[in-house]
Amino acid sequence: MDFQEMTVIEENAAVEGPQRRESGKRGRKPGRKSADKIDMKAKLERSRQSARECRARKKLRYQYLEELVADREKAVFALRKELERYVQIARDIDEGKIPENIHALLEGSTSHLELKQHSM
Repeated sequence: MDFQEMTVIEENAAVEGPQRRESGKRGRKPGRKSADKIDMKAKLERSRQSARECRARKKLRYQYLEELVADREKAVFALRKELERYVQIARDIDEGKIPENIHALLEGSTSHLELKQHSM
């Protein structure tokens, strides 16, 4: 007798489908509004603080990159100026003129080459 009653209950449960739980983990939980508001406020404040820190890091990164670009532009300018000086010296030599500062330039470039060789 007990066995038959159990089977009837199981069959009815299978026909009805899955039962809903009242205390499931998903969805809104009634009665926790004040705690949720406090959590939301804390979460929003953390988010704002994180955004402030992100903007500060971004600003520092851009400042660093701008300084790097400025330094490279100065180096390019100095190299172009040096190249123009060498081109002018080469033109003078081609015309048969010997520049007055050629000896100092050659001595300076040989000492510069010696420094490069010693550093390698």
